[in-house]
Amino acid sequence: MNQRHVARTVELPDAGYHVIAVLSDTHGRPHPALFPILKKHRPRLILHAGDVGGTELIEELEKISTTIYIRGNVDPTGPTWPDTLSLCIGFGSGKRLDLLLMHVAVAQVRLTRDALDLLHQHPAQVVVCGHSHLPFLGMEGKVCLFNPGSAGPPRWGLPTTLGLIQKMPDQLTFKHLDLRTGEEWSPDQKQQGNAR
Repeated sequence: MNQRHVARTVELPDAGYHVIAVLSDTHGRPHPALFPILKKHRPRLILHAGDVGGTELIEELEKISTTIYIRGNVDPTGPTWPDTLSLCIGFGSGKRLDLLLMHVAVAQVRLTRDALDLLHQHPAQVVVCGHSHLPFLGMEGKVCLFNPGSAGPPRWGLPTTLGLIQKMPDQLTFKHLDLRTGEEWSPDQKQQGNAR
């Protein structure tokens, strides 16, 4: 597999609380509530796990916060589009969070062979992925698996969501927000049609 992998480091202020927004599968048509919800939560960083749909969206996200993105299967190839990315986020005082961004990483709630191989080469605490449009939070061994779901056009009766990683002094939490309501989403919620 000939993929372009890059590594980045981002230093955030040594503050008690940070929000990192996590997106995927916008397909060039982000949900209308995406930008108001992002502005409300004021993330220090935005991660996009692929199927962006074009650089225009990245430019708009950059107006809100630093945006780090990877290529999904519908995105263009080229030097500005890494296929996978290792991200080290420093929080000051020696605290850090290592993430691995891949568009396709999970199949049937387990890491794929390619994802496991990449994780072995580039160890991380969190694997962020997209592709399935299904919001997901799970563990494989000591590694957290986080799919924010799709922040683009609704498909297959799945919810339209984004993810938030919240960093507190001694705790890291993950949650999904329903873009239709702005409220926290959980898997036990029934979908109310494809309301936008």
